[in-house]
Amino acid sequence: MDIGKIQEDLKRLVPSGTIKSHESLKDHVFTKIGGRADILAAPSTYEEIQAIVTYAAENGITLTILGNGSNVIIRDGGIRGIVLQTPGLSGIHSEGNLVIAQCGAQIIDTSRFALERKLTGLEFACGIPGTVGGALYMNAGAYGGEVADVLQSALAIDKTGAMVKLEGDDLKWGYRKSVFSSGDYLILEARFALKEGNYEEIKAEMDKLTEMRESKQPLEYPSCGSVFKRPPGRFAGQLIQESGLQGTRIGGAEVSKKHAGFIINADNATASDYIGLIQHVRETVKGRFDVELETEVEIIGEEL
Repeated sequence: MDIGKIQEDLKRLVPSGTIKSHESLKDHVFTKIGGRADILAAPSTYEEIQAIVTYAAENGITLTILGNGSNVIIRDGGIRGIVLQTPGLSGIHSEGNLVIAQCGAQIIDTSRFALERKLTGLEFACGIPGTVGGALYMNAGAYGGEVADVLQSALAIDKTGAMVKLEGDDLKWGYRKSVFSSGDYLILEARFALKEGNYEEIKAEMDKLTEMRESKQPLEYPSCGSVFKRPPGRFAGQLIQESGLQGTRIGGAEVSKKHAGFIINADNATASDYIGLIQHVRETVKGRFDVELETEVEIIGEEL
């Protein structure tokens, strides 16, 4: 693969965006770990995204959507092909009780936008550290709410580069998954159907959830958030805690002493440290409780 040629081609196709080669991804993910991307592309319009998707498909180049890297572990060998991020597509506006947010907007900012317009329904998202695109991809949720409860429709691009609107049964919601989890679509924007509410009541709920998050989660360390999905009828963090794993380390990765469901980058961890600790936690919990923990975090990229 001729990385120089791909970079030059994309610069022509994405004139208002940013194209970089051999870019370290450590500064693009919340864990602060991971190797390099062959090409990192940051378009600023839907048309530029279409151009990248079409170019990758026509040339047989792997395309990876990274978002803001809040729920991902990138292996130490990095990612081949094109990595696409969308910080330049972060617009949010409203039409009556609808809040329309672009894929690169932060879901936290979207919940605050709704608050300022006295719209209720997105309070649960006030502490989720990801983009709108990422929130739709995994049907993000917290404190009893999830994206599926409020999403009316989404605009996306399919593998051929065509724009499509998805709504209703098209979205295939599940626990921490959606139709977008298949990788067949790239999300452009979301339309959230909210309800009129009382500003003080909405703010009070968001303040309460923010306080709960800050008091219980190890936000002072780099991490990928909750590592494991909730097992049926159980809580992953409780199982890990009762297995005596809090404080367990492999290299610089550590099971948080503050919240057992988090693995933190305590001291210059590598992806191998993280992945090794995840496997150790899974094996320990399986041995003690006969429960298979399934990862919520995505692990992508190549080994060194």
